[in-house]
This record gives sequence, structure tokens and C-alpha cells, in this order.
Amino acid sequence: MNKLSVTVKLFATLRERAKTAEISREFAHGTTVGEMWRSVLEEFPALQAHFGSVSFAVNREYVKADYRPRDGDEVAFIPPVSGGSGIEAGWVGPITIGRAPIDVAALERAVADPGAGGAVTFVGTTRNENAGRGVIRLEYEAYEPMALSEMRKLAEEAGRRWEITRIAIAHRIGTVEIGEASVVIAVSAPHRAEAFAACRFAIDRLKQIVPIWKKEYFEGGEVWVGCQTSHPPAHH
Repeated sequence: MNKLSVTVKLFATLRERAKTAEISREFAHGTTVGEMWRSVLEEFPALQAHFGSVSFAVNREYVKADYRPRDGDEVAFIPPVSGGSGIEAGWVGPITIGRAPIDVAALERAVADPGAGGAVTFVGTTRNENAGRGVIRLEYEAYEPMALSEMRKLAEEAGRRWEITRIAIAHRIGTVEIGEASVVIAVSAPHRAEAFAACRFAIDRLKQIVPIWKKEYFEGGEVWVGCQTSHPPAHH
């Protein structure tokens, strides 16, 4: 056969503008993921605004544009984010994504250890104002298997960079009301400096690489936050 079949996944603003979350397509063997993206752009002109801003993933791993998927692969086009399997490092966990409110105290208990001299918890909450707009609520969407994998990777990296005892991360998806927590990171370490540094690294890195997006509902409209080509709709 001179064709390969792949499943293409679209998220957040891409999904909305293409009006579909998943498509199956055939390409010639040897087609790169970048060429597949250009083909999808031709099929869905509404995505043209994202031409240079997406990242690529194949089978839940980030790849470069010149990567050549194989027959049966899952290809994902990842818009800018708002922010794996195998044995995890001993300092990692729990790492979760869910729709239920986050139990902050449970995460803090999960990282508690007699050898830890300090623990730091970051709680990200929905605020009622952003960029001069009155925020009503946020809605989060995730490419869940890949998001969990990337969260575990950044947790493992935190433990390689600093001497920490344990790190736990929880992220909400779905609707998150004003004042509710959308993300919680708890880190314990023998010394407070390492706990602070690892916690700050983890939230900054999460917002850079983990495929979770948030849509902000505000008074008069809605917008995907973190997607470079999203803007509040013009008032008429």
C-alpha cells in the first residue's frame, strides 16, 4: 500500500473552528506531520490563523514538523497551551486530572514526610476579572493522556533539578467557578528553598508544555486564554 491512515485530533480553539475534534485521513507514506498540518489547513480554512502557532504530537509525544508518522498513528495538533507509562520516579505523585473539586489538603498530606523540612503549595484559582473584563467562569479542556504524561515528566524533572521529597499535581477540567481551584501543586523537600524553587518551576513549566486549555467566559463574550490568535469578539 502506498497510503497510511492516521487519526487526527484537534483541541480547544482548533476544535471549535474546525467544528470537529477528530478526523481520520489517508496520506502518502513518508508524509511529515508538518505536511499533514498544511493539508488540514487546506481542508479547514478557518484554521489558517493558527498556521505557525501549533505544536505537533504523535502517539502522545511531542515531535518536530519533519517527523513522519506511521500507519495507524494518532496525530495531534496542539494550539498554544494556557499555560506516560512506565515506572515513575519515587518522588512523583499523585498526578491527576479530573472534574471534581481539588482536595488541597489531600495533596498536602500526599507529600508530607518526616524527612521534609518544608512544604510549599501553589493553588491557582479562578479570579473574577482579567484584562479589564468581568470573568463569569472558566472551562478547561485537556488532551488527557498526553497531559498526564507531560505532568509526570515535569514532576520528574523537578526532582532531578532540586532535592525534593515529593511532588503532587492536580488539575481541573470542565467548568471551574469563581474562587475555585483549577490547579494545585504541592512540593515537600528537606529545605524550604528547594520546595519553593521546584513548585515555581512546576507551575511555570506546566503552563508552557502541558496540553490543557482554558476558555474564559466573561460579561459579553468568551475567549480561549493562552491561544495566541484568540481575541474577545467585537461588540456590535
